[in-house]
Amino acid sequence: MKAYNIYISGVGGQGIITTSVVIGEAAMKAGQEVLLSEIHGMAQRGGGVSTELKIGPSHSSIIAEGTADLLISFEPLEALRALPKISKNTHVVMNTAKILPFNIQGSENPYPPVTDIVEEMKSKSKDVKGLDAVEIAKKAGSILSVNMVMLGAALNVPGFPMDKKRLVESIEANFSEKTVPINIKAFEEGFGKFS
Repeated sequence: MKAYNIYISGVGGQGIITTSVVIGEAAMKAGQEVLLSEIHGMAQRGGGVSTELKIGPSHSSIIAEGTADLLISFEPLEALRALPKISKNTHVVMNTAKILPFNIQGSENPYPPVTDIVEEMKSKSKDVKGLDAVEIAKKAGSILSVNMVMLGAALNVPGFPMDKKRLVESIEANFSEKTVPINIKAFEEGFGKFS
């Protein structure tokens, strides 16, 4: 059996690592092998953060170029940065709400139109699903729940190696009692977007 490779990208503060932990713990509780690596980069300054998660037998946590089964990108430019990890067979779930990097503000190289980014992703992958996770998270009760919106949307990808029940249990185990209801609502809203 081949490992299922999930590459998650975004910027610091979006909950990329928490999302990986939720998926990883759910997989472990289901008796699956899990390997995880993370890159923080300039996370504290709004820079890129990525995690590589393998569910199933594997010898390395690093996802080789062109072998991601799923890309979950919390920010459009970070989806572009992840292009080397994907192939035509990769499913892509991306947040279309942009976060302007500090080094673009006032630069002669402006942030490209999100529609152009989506089209570029579609030229590289057979399945690209875009959603404004920020708006969905706000409606669910907190902008901080963007990561659970994205996880819910990703659950709709064919072949996703985890079931909804296990993911909800993992959300309940990884968030404070006070924030669990909002995060589960955000997860459900994200799931409903493509189900």
